[in-house]
Amino acid sequence: MSKRWALPLLIGLFLLAYLLPLGTHGLWIPDETRYAQISQDMLLSGNWVSPHFMGLRYFEKPIAGYWMIALGQELFGQNLFGVRFASALSTGLSVLLCFLVARRLWNEPSKSFICALLYMSFTVVAGQAGYANLDPQFTFWVNLSLVALWFAVDSRSTRQRVISWAVLGLACGMGFMTKGFLAWLLPVLIALPWMLWQKRWRELLIYGPVAVAVAIIVSLPWVLAVHSQEPDYWRFFFWHEHIRRFAGDDAQHDAPWWFYLPLLVAFSLPWVGMLVPAFKQAWQTRTQPGIAFLLLWLVMPLAFFSTANGKLPTYILPCLLPLALLLGHALADRLRLEQGRALSINGLLNLVLGVVTLIALVYLQLKKPVYDHELHSMVLVFIALIGWIIANLAQAFLPLQCWAAPALGSLLLIGVLPAALPKSVVANKTPDQFILHHLDELSGTTHLLSNDLGAASALAWRLKQPKVALYNTVGELKYGLSYPEGAEQRITTDEVQQWVRDARRTGSVGVVMRVKGDDELHEVDLLPKDGTRYEQGNLVIIVLPKDPS
Repeated sequence: MSKRWALPLLIGLFLLAYLLPLGTHGLWIPDETRYAQISQDMLLSGNWVSPHFMGLRYFEKPIAGYWMIALGQELFGQNLFGVRFASALSTGLSVLLCFLVARRLWNEPSKSFICALLYMSFTVVAGQAGYANLDPQFTFWVNLSLVALWFAVDSRSTRQRVISWAVLGLACGMGFMTKGFLAWLLPVLIALPWMLWQKRWRELLIYGPVAVAVAIIVSLPWVLAVHSQEPDYWRFFFWHEHIRRFAGDDAQHDAPWWFYLPLLVAFSLPWVGMLVPAFKQAWQTRTQPGIAFLLLWLVMPLAFFSTANGKLPTYILPCLLPLALLLGHALADRLRLEQGRALSINGLLNLVLGVVTLIALVYLQLKKPVYDHELHSMVLVFIALIGWIIANLAQAFLPLQCWAAPALGSLLLIGVLPAALPKSVVANKTPDQFILHHLDELSGTTHLLSNDLGAASALAWRLKQPKVALYNTVGELKYGLSYPEGAEQRITTDEVQQWVRDARRTGSVGVVMRVKGDDELHEVDLLPKDGTRYEQGNLVIIVLPKDPS
């Protein structure tokens, strides 16, 4: 791969595989609707300091990630593309970082391209690029901090070192304002042991303060502003989102210490077959500074998150860039030596996975149809799976000539699959599409009510109206609802009939309900029966007209 065509080809893949599919499917609950609405609230209220979710204080994350999503909606409109653009851009920038650090490590154009292509085609990376949450942004800032760290330690001049340490500080500051204190901790976990091993701790003491100073300069204005506006912000954010989440006995998403090991293997798809040769080569060359740095970058965050009580799969996304570099390094060397066995094995593994999935889908469709008279969606899902199968078949039998085929199969699969999901999934997991279909009826309402936070945030985002009354649901808004001004948005089953009567005296009421069991059926039964009703999957929309009396 020549220097001339590497970056243009990556940019072309970014446009086709990352940006093109952004508007092809609705917002997933609960994450995408939540982040869409919080960011929209900034545009509507003009409050760019304190995050609010449906008009209620929401202090679970800092502010910068919401800024980026809000800017996407400001630039491209309050639509699916605008909401997801920040995730796609952040992931694309991480691909660029992978390319740049590979070039700095090995100075081989083909190896730089291979590493970037592998990272871009990881199924989880490509999937996150089209998913509106804060993980792609945080991953980019962590990646930037560690790429800057390597540029700093690999620089020959004082000027280059200072600039690199300053970029590290910028990344840490922005990462902190995106997801918290982990942005400061993760670079330290890699920098400290690497500097000690290299006996360069004096350099860390001399230039480290530059990064610290820049990080403080970047984040301090917002830190002080949010404290001035919301004095309780830092108490809640530090103790609830850091101490309790990671170390508390009641930590969210508790899982065993080995939770991330099988996930790391799964996240390496479609390059699982290269893991063993890549790790073997890395271990044999571990005394090389660059390889040692990549191993620390991979292992230290993985070990830290494995010791935490609370675990989510996306926590280890910052581990995937060094994994791609190690895999790409091994793959490029095998291409140079014309050793295609590992690539053939990789293609065969993916081929088996694709064929088994296709057979399972056909079997289910014949026995208990997944798609009910949905020819368009069925065609798309078969195109995605057959594309995956053909790509990996090519690699399995022509490993040296078709080494990149799994990347194309992966990007096709991830780009097409969300738009090919059956209506049963779309109806239950992307309520904004159902709301959009009945937007005219709901737009005329003056009061909004919902019994589900995901559906409520989809309703608020589509109607550009953050004030949605929460019917018999609290969830993650428990803190915001505890304030006196938020209490009026919480409606219990005992209060709902009176609330509806009061609301209908001044205007019509739009209701979006998720009905998943007997409790929700009882909630619907308590509502008036004289409204217009629409149903799709487990979603119910009711429009109650104004009381003429």
